[in-house]
Amino acid sequence: MLDYSEPNSYYLETLYPDWGQAMKVDEVIYEEKTAHQDLLIFENTRFGRVLALDGVIQTTYKDAKIYSEMMVHVPAMAHGNVKSVLIIGGGDGSVLKEALRYKSVESVVVVEIDPSVVETTKKWMPEICKDAFLNPKAKVVIQDAAEYVKNTSERFDLIICDSTDPFGPAASLFTKEFYYNCKKCLKEKGIFVNQNGVPFLQKEEMDLTKENRAPYFNFTTYYVVAMPTYVGGHMILGWASDEKEYLDLSLETLSKRALEIEGDFIYYTPKVHQAAFALPAFMLK
Repeated sequence: MLDYSEPNSYYLETLYPDWGQAMKVDEVIYEEKTAHQDLLIFENTRFGRVLALDGVIQTTYKDAKIYSEMMVHVPAMAHGNVKSVLIIGGGDGSVLKEALRYKSVESVVVVEIDPSVVETTKKWMPEICKDAFLNPKAKVVIQDAAEYVKNTSERFDLIICDSTDPFGPAASLFTKEFYYNCKKCLKEKGIFVNQNGVPFLQKEEMDLTKENRAPYFNFTTYYVVAMPTYVGGHMILGWASDEKEYLDLSLETLSKRALEIEGDFIYYTPKVHQAAFALPAFMLK
């Protein structure tokens, strides 16, 4: 662990060897070397509390909801009647919180490999998850998600892979075998989405998931979201399903479904939903 006790200490992100971001550490809230990764929670004036794992910013009070809204509401609105959800990773609870906003949802399983992520964010970053983990519809499974999808008999309308990038504990969540097993876990008309990085800087991650997902789904693509702390341009979220109509829903249909969701959005709108699938030329290539 690095020493952040000195005034004007900065957390230097190490995702790229030649470029990155620095966030001032106003106060270290909690740090731990877990069985899987280095975990740090600190306070930053602009972004509030920040969670970092293995040298990479994961979530902050300021922009967590942008990411979780787009991870959940784009596929859930497209499906229209999600009852069962599997969240892979997502130990901070922000994606879980958004999934539970749907009256149709009957169960959400969160499969997280590192129990420390769940426990420390519940304790030290409660604004991220609120009381989502206490909801009787929610179930947390501490397990390697690659093994879970390989062996489970449960089936889901929506699978959200809220993982870190494809190295360390998350490397197995970007393989052909993993996508094959996820497809087996989906119900008919199910949707799979996952975190796919920032393609302006992580082209190889986009290429990897395209190649590995394509054999198992009729329609695979990406949609974009602007995340301030995932620097380097728009990040993309991967999309896979067998239903083409999900990609052609009218503004009227999406608007009607959005009205049924309790609470406010800070990023998602039906127009943003449609526009998110319009990819820049360099991504299409």
